[in-house]
Amino acid sequence: MKPVRLPAAATLALPRWALLALGMLYILPGIIGRDLWKEDAGSFGIMWTMAHGGLDDWLYPNIAGLASVDEGPLAFWLGAVCIKLFGWILGDVLAARVSTIAIFVLGTMSLWYTAFHLGRRAEAQPLRLAFGGQPEPDDYGRTLGDTAVLIYLGSLGLLLQSHLTLAATLQGALLAYFLYRAVRYVEHTSTRNAVLVGLALGALTLTQGFLPPLVLIVALFACTRYLDMPAGQALRHLAVATGVGVGLTMVWILPAIVVQPFGLPPVADWLAWNAEQIGVPGWVAVKTFFRTGVWFFWPAWPFAIWAVWAWRRQQQMLHIVLPVFFFLALVLQLLCDPVPENSDFLKMLPPLALMAAFGLPTMKRGAINAIDWFSVMVLTMLGATIWLFWIAKLTGWPAQLAKNALKLVPGFTPEIGIVTFTVAAAASVGWVVLVHWRLSRQPSVLWRAVVLSSGGLILLWVLLMTLFLPDLNYGKSYAGVAQQIAARLPADTDCIETNVGPAQRASLAFYGRLPFVTLDGGKCDYVLLQDSLRNRNDRALLRKWGVRNTIPLWEGRRASDRDERFRLFRRSQ
Repeated sequence: MKPVRLPAAATLALPRWALLALGMLYILPGIIGRDLWKEDAGSFGIMWTMAHGGLDDWLYPNIAGLASVDEGPLAFWLGAVCIKLFGWILGDVLAARVSTIAIFVLGTMSLWYTAFHLGRRAEAQPLRLAFGGQPEPDDYGRTLGDTAVLIYLGSLGLLLQSHLTLAATLQGALLAYFLYRAVRYVEHTSTRNAVLVGLALGALTLTQGFLPPLVLIVALFACTRYLDMPAGQALRHLAVATGVGVGLTMVWILPAIVVQPFGLPPVADWLAWNAEQIGVPGWVAVKTFFRTGVWFFWPAWPFAIWAVWAWRRQQQMLHIVLPVFFFLALVLQLLCDPVPENSDFLKMLPPLALMAAFGLPTMKRGAINAIDWFSVMVLTMLGATIWLFWIAKLTGWPAQLAKNALKLVPGFTPEIGIVTFTVAAAASVGWVVLVHWRLSRQPSVLWRAVVLSSGGLILLWVLLMTLFLPDLNYGKSYAGVAQQIAARLPADTDCIETNVGPAQRASLAFYGRLPFVTLDGGKCDYVLLQDSLRNRNDRALLRKWGVRNTIPLWEGRRASDRDERFRLFRRSQ
């Protein structure tokens, strides 16, 4: 017997304007007004270098002369194109983030349509009620689409990652699109759908290497076998998909091999990086998966586990089998990664949110009410705390909160921003209205269980990205450091050697227009070194970087950084 029993009233769709408003409230804060932060400055640096460089920069991703072929070029191409198109009116930073908004839209729309198509299938439909009144397939599919998106937006791991200009962000959205194409292929096993699956695979390869597409194509074949699809037909179609994916990657690989940008082999370096991403599963990867996954996938993973349990007795369940197979394949890839990172978890979120959406209709009303009350109490308290810290930093009362709020940004002078305050106040009023609607009307719609958790998380993000955005920019940006260095350099400085990291190099090159040595460059008259304040052996540091007979010109750091230090030298001969 199917575990879902729902009346038609439970499948009323979330108003389109409300879903759109939630999406805009989610993605725009943290995109508009944010300076370059260390988390994504390196990726922006590649885009900026491409947009203002030549063909070599497009074929060999680099950050103002620092090679960066650890990932594919597709995400950076998109950002660079947006800088070319919109940089003149939005500025380069915000223009690059136009691609981030487009990536977010791609991911959420793909997830919605995946859940919609799976929800319309006969095996996913609720039990027919004795006297009728069960939902229509399209209505049920739309409700599941809304639910999947709300769970996706309510996941903690997506919050920061989706606002960063990273290749991993594009990979997560493309994974959602691949899920959609896989569902359409299983529904209609045609060559056309196989070609579209291949395009998704090729885009994934150009984004972050060939390992994710490889495990996904194997998982898709395993899914077709579980669903008793003809093996020969599936193999032919997946061969077509693989061929299309390989063909798409040739758009970059062939020109890069022929041109040999900067006289270097970008494809060979990229393949070497891919080979480093796989190894024998170890305890470090297992520990990272559970320690990070617990919070990264919250609140999707409890619903997803419940979905697998609730639907365990059913057969031919594409809505459970497909996301489970893909999720397990991606988990296996993560466990084989010698050094997994938080961004690697992003591609596992779409299949998990999909499973969670199908687990929600099977939950008891008491469990749903408990989730609602937890969301109301915890998220309202956190929102009030953010407001209290904001008042404290402006007024000095309560004194201890003011001290805690300002000690992380020494030298910062807080001010009231009328626009940001208005947005934060409007979001808070909207949260009160949403809570009142949920608690007073007790709606029976399916998505009621996640609208509060998603809305509350969006509220917290809006408050942080409005009330505390100036503080965060002050503490995380290298703009001040870049301007100080630029002021100490002569106008005719042609190149600077440096050991700074990718994020710092991108920030200093952008904000200070510092002419760092290029990939094919040589010896420079000026040297910029990054080290720790704890370093006491300057001679060893200079000798390590091949710098002798220098004259110190400047030393500085970010006011909020207690360890990192930058020093500028000029060679004396």
